[in-house]
Amino acid sequence: MSAQVKSYAAVDLGASSGRVMVGRVGPDSVELSEAHRFPNRPVRLPEGLRWDVLALYGGVLDGLRAAGARCGGRLASVGVDSWAVDYGLLDADGALLGNPVHYRDGRTEGVAEKVWATVPAAELYAATGIQYAPFNTLYQLTAARSTAQLAAAKRLLLVPDLLTYWLTGEQGTELTNASTTQLIDPRTRDWSYGTADRLGIDLGLFAPLRQPGDPAGTLRPEVLAETGLTGPVPVTTVGSHDTASAVAAVPAAAGERFAYICTGTWSLAGLELRAPVLTEESRAANFTNELGLDGTVRYLRNIMGLWLLQECVRAWGEPDLGVLLREAAAAEALRSVVDAGDAAFLAPGRMPERIARACRESGQPVPGTRAETTRCILDSLALAHRRAVTDAQRLADHPVDVVYLVGGGTRNALLCQLTADACGLPVVAGATEAAALGNVLVQARAQGLAGDLAETRRLLTRTQPVTRYTPRGDTGRWRAAEARLAAR
Repeated sequence: MSAQVKSYAAVDLGASSGRVMVGRVGPDSVELSEAHRFPNRPVRLPEGLRWDVLALYGGVLDGLRAAGARCGGRLASVGVDSWAVDYGLLDADGALLGNPVHYRDGRTEGVAEKVWATVPAAELYAATGIQYAPFNTLYQLTAARSTAQLAAAKRLLLVPDLLTYWLTGEQGTELTNASTTQLIDPRTRDWSYGTADRLGIDLGLFAPLRQPGDPAGTLRPEVLAETGLTGPVPVTTVGSHDTASAVAAVPAAAGERFAYICTGTWSLAGLELRAPVLTEESRAANFTNELGLDGTVRYLRNIMGLWLLQECVRAWGEPDLGVLLREAAAAEALRSVVDAGDAAFLAPGRMPERIARACRESGQPVPGTRAETTRCILDSLALAHRRAVTDAQRLADHPVDVVYLVGGGTRNALLCQLTADACGLPVVAGATEAAALGNVLVQARAQGLAGDLAETRRLLTRTQPVTRYTPRGDTGRWRAAEARLAAR
């Protein structure tokens, strides 16, 4: 390869697994390969559900060692992205005060209503543009207000910023992830100081804001010694919310009118806009305005995603997924559907029974086999994708001609085809490891190997394979299923 080609390590932490990917980027080339993958297994302690963040950090170090082995010990940069909203607390010496609380922990039950008693929900949305989710950082901090841990904390770092701090010794708060806390004003792209003040939240706990592309320090000598990397190795601030990185890797052409769906444990479905949509109608539809690269806004709705199927597969003892999907493809379509955004499916455990109960209580046929349950899940996800894409276009007055689907769901051809059928639009399935790809491209941009977002995507369209799914039939059956779900 050309001497202009550089190697970058993308640390990409998902809710069920972490990975370190190596990206080799040149003026006309992008190649991505997996160096190391490791599980992300939460632990239920007496005090609640917690992330095993030390195991994650160990996996990151193992991954950087494997990445270095592929590149002769030399990396041009490292970047870290992860899921949103969760955080670690540090004491005055910079030591971690306990494992970060998992967003599926029950400590925020009923907290939103207490927050709204001080800042009504409509005012909160007008100030921050963030959809209601019980696990938003704002509600987590409110739930933790009287704890000894928060009282002892001198610094709060969101999960990717915490890992970056351990790698470099430097602290910062990356903007795209900060926007999910419900404490950022999406118009100013700065903290919503009035909101925090009214709710008694000390913004001084947060490290200074960083933008994607900003330097985040260099790997500490101890990290170099443990991983075998040759220093100095800069660490670059990327779109540290994994969805921000994934949207950056959508292979859309310049000027194309598109919606996107980032699929994985969650489905994040929406539009890329230049300004937030802060109307009351948008709040009622539970759309969120998260910040993206180059001044963009990720206007989207959170959908429970493949979590539903992941939990069922776990409950069934990990059967062969390929066989299960083939059987689901042959099962009756739209026989039963559930609301894939229902908080009743948020917690882990007994997912097949909960789906069966939801079907029974809504007067629909109860899935009798694993294939029928799987088809119910995939039909329900496709229907939720349809609703989100349709609603986003209406609320933002922003019509689209195509839907780009990236992330883990691209491996599921049945889900991709059902989404095209439901939306009545072509679906273009792009990179499976979209978050890692976007992570790498932001690092490359920071070093001058790519330009703005449009130029970055031109590089993607030239180098990344895609699969196109054409909608089959009309959307009448999907409209009927949508009406049936709304009537409950």
